[in-house]
Amino acid sequence: MSLNPVTPEIVAALREVLPAAAFRDIAPHYLEEPRGRWAGQAGVVLAPETTAQVAEVIRLARHEAVPVVPYGGGTGLVGGQISPEGPAPILLSLERMRAVRGLYPDENLMIVEAGAILSDVHDAAQEAGRLFPLSIAAKGSARIGGLLATNAGGVNVLRYGNARDLCVGLEAVLPDGQIWHGLKRLRKDNTGYDLRDLLIGAEGTLGVITAATLRLAPQPAGEGTALMVVEGPEAALSLLSLAREHMGEGVSAFELMHRTGLDFLSETLPEIRQPFDDPPEWFVLIDVGLARGLDPAEALETLFAEAFEAGLVSDGMIAQSEAQRHAFWEVREQIPEANRLIGAVSSHDISLPLGAVPGFIARAPEVIGQIGEFRINCFGHLGDGNLHYNVFPAPGRSRNDHLDQRGAIKQAVHDLVDEMGGSVSAEHGIGRLKVSDLERYGDPAKLSAMRAIKAALDPAGIMNPGAVLRGAAG
Repeated sequence: MSLNPVTPEIVAALREVLPAAAFRDIAPHYLEEPRGRWAGQAGVVLAPETTAQVAEVIRLARHEAVPVVPYGGGTGLVGGQISPEGPAPILLSLERMRAVRGLYPDENLMIVEAGAILSDVHDAAQEAGRLFPLSIAAKGSARIGGLLATNAGGVNVLRYGNARDLCVGLEAVLPDGQIWHGLKRLRKDNTGYDLRDLLIGAEGTLGVITAATLRLAPQPAGEGTALMVVEGPEAALSLLSLAREHMGEGVSAFELMHRTGLDFLSETLPEIRQPFDDPPEWFVLIDVGLARGLDPAEALETLFAEAFEAGLVSDGMIAQSEAQRHAFWEVREQIPEANRLIGAVSSHDISLPLGAVPGFIARAPEVIGQIGEFRINCFGHLGDGNLHYNVFPAPGRSRNDHLDQRGAIKQAVHDLVDEMGGSVSAEHGIGRLKVSDLERYGDPAKLSAMRAIKAALDPAGIMNPGAVLRGAAG
């Protein structure tokens, strides 16, 4: 079925069912994405205030065969939130739906609307003496609906899981305009197909998430952070295993970083305080949260001593204050910004079996070196096998000098990931950037099932066309 652009007549029909406050100017930020790969378009930008209003939009779009692109915080890195081609769509922003509908500390649950900003959810949970553990660098602008739609990961997946693991229930508007009332506060509900898991990670292609029941956790009684210098990725993996033997699920984050990240920080963000006088080749950031009666600093000191004796670490430092903990984390959280300022030729969000990570890191420079001379900044969430493997121009050159090599680099990296049993999309999603990658590396049976699900739920193809699955845009 072909799709139609938004017309003045459709805007007039929308004005009959929505209040004036729901209409937004088509401002530039709605049409941009962080990496600048595409420029989007929109026939109208709508910001409903209620789920009922969202349903009115979807019903009208279905009737008129007009595409709808759901929009959260605009922080997605694979282009799922913009429509660069095809009929001008309705851009549906959830920015006005930010309410906390319910907070249940004794149940470790919280119900929030999809437009709630992640940092605000953190604050609300903290005020209730609880923790919402999902955390990403864009926490000040990313919204809950988008985080769930992409099944976001972040730094605490090792302990708490992805966004999917932190969601108990959903409310959503389906492609035919029906509202699914799935905000039950139940840990067990075996009543047929799990629509929650289907919509999480679907990137707005199967419906619009409007609210979610989120899983909270007790705030750790004591938290600690350390930086430890390791010989390389293999030693880092052994250190991770040792840390979990010592502290079990108390290990919240385990981040692997390379000297290139520190070099990039020095080059682009010199105001960021560097933790090492002599930057090491490889180091890890370990974050722990322990129960009452356990001393995080003491636990990290014991871990360092045993790891040093085993030859896994050669140096390190343990944060002695909350300010120092923040300073350690700022190094990790600012590396993506330094990468952006340098300008990557090709960026890769990949995951591998833990045991395959060292082998991949050893082999990947060889395949990239066959294409040309580049710098590599490899860092990421080692605890869950998720690496951000980014390729940059040599000093004195820019990424524009290598635009004709971007595709070859991406394929070389992704071919190696696939060969080693990994995934070419770990936590950012498919969006529009990786549609071809999904077709190249995806399991045929899975792809067939995905297309059948899309056709069954959204036969008109109005929901975020062109994202995740290739389809006719008009």
